Amino acid sequence: MRNGWKAALVAVVMLVAPAQAQTLLTEKKTFEIPSFTTQSGRTLKNVKVGWESYGTLNADKSNAILIAHFFSANSHAAGKYKESDAAPGYWDSIIGPGKVIDTNRYFVMSVDSLVNLNTGDPNTITTGPASLNPDTGKPYGMDFPIVTIRDFVEVQRQLADQLGIQKFQLVAGASMGALQTFEWAASYPDRVARAMPVIAFGEADANLIAWLDIWAAPIRLDPNWNKGDYYGKTPPNDGLAQALKIVTLHANHGDWANKTFARKWAKEGENPAAGFDKRFLIEATLDGAGAARAKVSDANHFLYLVKANQIFVAGGGTLDEGLKKIKAPVLLIHSPKDLVFPPSGVDDTAKRLKDAGLSVQQVHLQGDRGHLDGVLNIKQAEGAIRDFLAK
Repeated sequence: MRNGWKAALVAVVMLVAPAQAQTLLTEKKTFEIPSFTTQSGRTLKNVKVGWESYGTLNADKSNAILIAHFFSANSHAAGKYKESDAAPGYWDSIIGPGKVIDTNRYFVMSVDSLVNLNTGDPNTITTGPASLNPDTGKPYGMDFPIVTIRDFVEVQRQLADQLGIQKFQLVAGASMGALQTFEWAASYPDRVARAMPVIAFGEADANLIAWLDIWAAPIRLDPNWNKGDYYGKTPPNDGLAQALKIVTLHANHGDWANKTFARKWAKEGENPAAGFDKRFLIEATLDGAGAARAKVSDANHFLYLVKANQIFVAGGGTLDEGLKKIKAPVLLIHSPKDLVFPPSGVDDTAKRLKDAGLSVQQVHLQGDRGHLDGVLNIKQAEGAIRDFLAK
């Protein structure tokens, strides 16, 4: 990743855990599908996604774990590409040698999603609107088909099939990764031994649908978006930066904002009351982080991810129908301060799972980061995860 947004990410969003004494090294690999048919019925040629793995797949392919990533992430769930990397993957605190998801015991894999946000990151490999359409030699733009969480799962399934993995000991993920976890458990119940959705619930409710629309609005209002036709022209990075700013604030919590920034001015001696060009520190910091991240992201990919999240219902159909397809025990991990997936929705999903006769355990994370506690403070749940894997 480019140094600019990595610095902003560590300083503001802090979506990574601290490095561990024993460094787990990994590499980005490419998975290619010559012909992939989406849930909408469109067939895409030459689909490529990146993926990573940690640990060794055993002879009978029975020790695999799948980690699905969140909205703004990629498959770099743990470890480093090289010792000198500034920070490891986002769940490095629980994945690695001797950790609760022990790579001395398990083969852990993660896959870059279709329409992944991070098109400017050399360690992200994805297929989406910014990709060249083999039939035209030009970027797909908005002609790329709408894709779903199930489509993300289907790409992962095809990779698992190629590797000879028939069943995962655990499927887990945070936020959008949790949606993929629910989808795996509902769509392939005999291939998931345990499901661990973190900071999410079983469908996008009205509140989330509306918030996702707010996330996307600045892109659509940027004249450079041009209804998605901007490749080879000036990209709508101003709108994208504002969208990412909204995501960052929404994914945090007011307690974090107040403790970190309070009413501090962006520049010493420049009182925000003195003019519109004088700002508060939180405004300037969020703007800077959004602008840095926009440089390595794609606006259309952002909109396609929004749509995939908005239309999600586990297993298709109604939520109850989808959840009743699940066979695996479920460990639901969430944050009481989550503003993206509030606890009431998690409790509702837990009740529906229990009503369907499933074994369900809930773990509450503590912290001031709201939604991001499911990434930053996941280590708090390691005892529950260890017990869950032992069952």
